[in-house]
Amino acid sequence: MSDRCSSLPGMSWTRGLFAALAVCVLLLTGSAGCDSSAAHDRKNGDSPSPVGKLLDDTDKQGRHLREVDDKGAPEVGIEVQPDADDSWDVRLTVHHFSFSPAGTKSPAVAGRGFAYLFVDHHLVTRLRGPSYRLPAELVPRGTHHVTARLYADDGTVWAVDGKAVESTADITASESESGSEVTPGSTANTAAFGMSNTDLHAGGRASPHGVGKA
Repeated sequence: MSDRCSSLPGMSWTRGLFAALAVCVLLLTGSAGCDSSAAHDRKNGDSPSPVGKLLDDTDKQGRHLREVDDKGAPEVGIEVQPDADDSWDVRLTVHHFSFSPAGTKSPAVAGRGFAYLFVDHHLVTRLRGPSYRLPAELVPRGTHHVTARLYADDGTVWAVDGKAVESTADITASESESGSEVTPGSTANTAAFGMSNTDLHAGGRASPHGVGKA
C-alpha cells in the first residue's frame, strides 16, 4: 500500500511534464502556422512588393523619383490651345497609364496615379483626368511653359533613366485683337504628343525640367 502510494507523486510529476511538453509543441506549431499563413498571404499579393526603384533624386517640388523600366513605362503628351474666353484648353495624352480616382489609397501601383500641371514650374492643380481649363489670369502676357508630370498614388514621380515622365508645351499670351495665341513652332502645335523635337525623350516621354538632388 505504501509502495503504491509512494509512486503517485512520481506519476503526477511525469504527467505534468508530458502536459508541459504538449503545450510547448502546440505553441511552436501555432507559431509556424502563423508564419506559413503570412508567407501565403504575401504570395497572394496582400503585401505587394514595391514598384520600380525609389531614387534619391527629386523633382523641383522635392518629390522623389520612382524609376521603372522603359518597356511599358507610363508616357504623357500635352497639347494646349487658346479658348474663346482667353483661357487655355489643356489636353493630355497618356499611354501605359491610368488616372486614379480621388480617394485612392497611397501605395504605388504600376501604371496608375495622377498628373500635376505646372505653369513656369509653379504648381497649378492636380489632374485626375486628361483635360483641364487653364484660367487666363494664370497666364499673363508673354511666353510660358505648361508642363504635365505623372505621379504614382504615393506622390512619387514616375521616371525612366533617372528622368521624370513629363511633357511641356510653350504658349504665348498676347493682348492682340485675336486674343491669346500659341507661339509658332511651339510644342502645343506639334504632332508627337504635343512635343517639339527638343522636348522629346525616348519612347514618347518628354525630357525633364528641374530634376535635382534631394
